[in-house]
This record gives sequence, structure tokens and C-alpha cells, in this order.
Amino acid sequence: MKISALPDAELRQRLMADGVYFRTGTFVAHLRTRLEQVAASFGLLYSDYPLLEGPYADFHVELAPPRGLRRWLRPQVDFIADGHAPFAALPAGQAFPMFEWGLNWCVSSQAQHYLIIHAAVVERNGHAAILPAPPGSGKSTLCAALIHHGWRLLSDELTLIRIDDAALVPLPRPVSLKNASIDVIKRYVPHATFSPSVTDTIKGTVAQMKAPSESIECADQVAAPGWIIFPRYEADAALSLTPVPRSRAFMRVADNAFNYTRLGAAGFEALKGVVAHSDCYDLRYSVLDEAIAAFDRLASQAGKR
Repeated sequence: MKISALPDAELRQRLMADGVYFRTGTFVAHLRTRLEQVAASFGLLYSDYPLLEGPYADFHVELAPPRGLRRWLRPQVDFIADGHAPFAALPAGQAFPMFEWGLNWCVSSQAQHYLIIHAAVVERNGHAAILPAPPGSGKSTLCAALIHHGWRLLSDELTLIRIDDAALVPLPRPVSLKNASIDVIKRYVPHATFSPSVTDTIKGTVAQMKAPSESIECADQVAAPGWIIFPRYEADAALSLTPVPRSRAFMRVADNAFNYTRLGAAGFEALKGVVAHSDCYDLRYSVLDEAIAAFDRLASQAGKR
């Protein structure tokens, strides 16, 4: 049963009362909130996720106004995980982006049985392309375009690497877009579903794009490593795909890991397994069609390596 099976009124009633349990990738999350904007965006973007019965969940989260007079003078919102608020309150209008950021924090801080990389990851023909990149590099923009042109979304933000065999574990959640990339992707993928844009966040204007239903349905299918691609958008740049030595790629990916040092030898072996089975490149692009064509050429050659 999917969340979309619940009528809007029942979804809101459940969110306000005992909360809603749902599966996202390999995790079960439990959300409670009385905030209308969170309920509306959750119903819009999570409609295709499996609805579960409680009370077990990996993460119990709530979005709620802080207590005290401030809730009336200057409306704010707290993200509460397992009864504690790990972050400072944000303006109430940023409640849904805070839910997404908070859920990322839950995974990255608690799922220590995976090596976790700050990177998008997409899959085609059974092989995954990992896209580590700093904010502003065009990673999410490229990811959003790829997953509507034949590539499966494993994750936009958190690449989960299984320690035992270096397989890539899906965590298909909404793609987070910022500033100019929001309108770029709305024009490029006009049939996609987007949350309302929220302005003046610490990341500028943000909006989330719904994950393709096919990616959510395949959330139990891991992928083998295939490529590590460091993307960078540069206005008016000609497309270039430059090989990167595996030794250098290893260090660059490790620098983007949340828990590489904490995992010690296990993290080293997992990352070594991924890099050993990946071709590594720097990608410069300015035109999405050209970048997607480059990815498609790599995918078509995957069985010939």
C-alpha cells in the first residue's frame, strides 16, 4: 500500500495524531506534524512510497513549532529526532526543506554500517555512476536531468556503500534543487512534480523534485560501481570528460565521505572496492543534453570493459 492510497484528509489526520510510517530506501521513517505546509509537500512528493504500520522505525521525526512565546511573535519550526532537536529552529516557512535536511542528517549520523559519501548516484544497465561534488557544482541539476532520461535514481545527496561487497544501496528521495537550477529543471523536465519554492534559506531558494516512481519501486535493487564522475557546470563551457587516475579519485571521494575515518579499515576496503571497479572522470559541461549524451555513451560501453 502506498501513501497515495490515503485520502488527503486522512493523511493529515494521521500526521497530526500517531504519525505516518513509510519506507525510504532501506530505512523506515516515522513522521508526525501538525504543520500544513509539511503535510502538503509530503503528500505531493512521497505519494509513491510504501506506507507501513508502526511502531518500528529507524527514524522517528517530528516538525513542530518551538514552545514559548516565540511561536506567536516569530513563527519558527523545530526538527525533532527521537525526542531531541539537533538543530536550531528555522523560520516556519522553511519547515519542509528542514524535514529533508533533517532526514539526511538522520541517515548520515546513524547509518554507520554503510560508507556514506556526499554524492549523487544514478544507475543504468546495472552500473552506478557516483557524482561527488561541492555545492554549486551542478550535481543535483545533472542528477535531476539524468533520472528523467533513462537513468535510475539511487540518491541525490547520500551515496550508501555496503561495507561487505562495495555495492551501491538505493536511497531514492526527492532531489533538492537550488536557485537558478529550479527553473532550469522545470523547463527541462516540465512533466516532473515540484514542491513550492522556499526563499531565504541558508542555501538560497530551494525546491524539491519528486523522485521517479520507477526508482522508488526498485529501491531494493543494489547496483555495482561503474563510474566516479566529478561534475562541474561552467557557463558556455564545451563538454569535456577527462580521465582521473584512480589513486587521485580515491582521495577525492574520501574527502567527500561522512564517516570514512570513523570506519577505519572497513571504510578503506569498501572505498577501494568501489574505485577499483570504476572508471573515473572530471566532467565539465554547460548543456544538459551534451552531458546526458556523455553518460549514455559510458553506459553503452559498460559491457565492453
